[in-house]
Amino acid sequence: MSGTLERKADGSAGDADYGSIGVVYKNYRAADPRIAAFVHAALGGARSVLNIGAGTGSYEPVDRQVTAVEPSATMRERRPKELPVAIDAFAEQLPFADGAFDAAMGTFTVHQWANLAGGLAEARRVTRGPVVFLTCDPTLLKTYWLFEMHPR
Repeated sequence: MSGTLERKADGSAGDADYGSIGVVYKNYRAADPRIAAFVHAALGGARSVLNIGAGTGSYEPVDRQVTAVEPSATMRERRPKELPVAIDAFAEQLPFADGAFDAAMGTFTVHQWANLAGGLAEARRVTRGPVVFLTCDPTLLKTYWLFEMHPR
């Protein structure tokens, strides 16, 4: 996770090419209301929220002022119209002033970053309050029992 940012044709960074999988991403990825409730509760009373690696906005709170950051043009294009337009940027180089947001969040994004420590430092730099990331270890997904039923 520490290396240079290598962006694919549509701007995707990391181990996934959202230029190809992003076309049908929303058909398979939907927010689980229980997880959404957990993420929203973790944001506390934050009014301004930065969503890093926002994708299609599955877990984005609609009751707060959200600024979305997403490097993939494909994913930015597939965001629902009722959500804010995402900015073309990535975690390691956020184009915002220090302390610009009450909170920051991201769901299933950190494994896409070229530099985890750098991305987390940037999230902390631009955020005055909670920094909330929901993630998993993608290398362990194939060991999960559900993978046998629904492999990629």
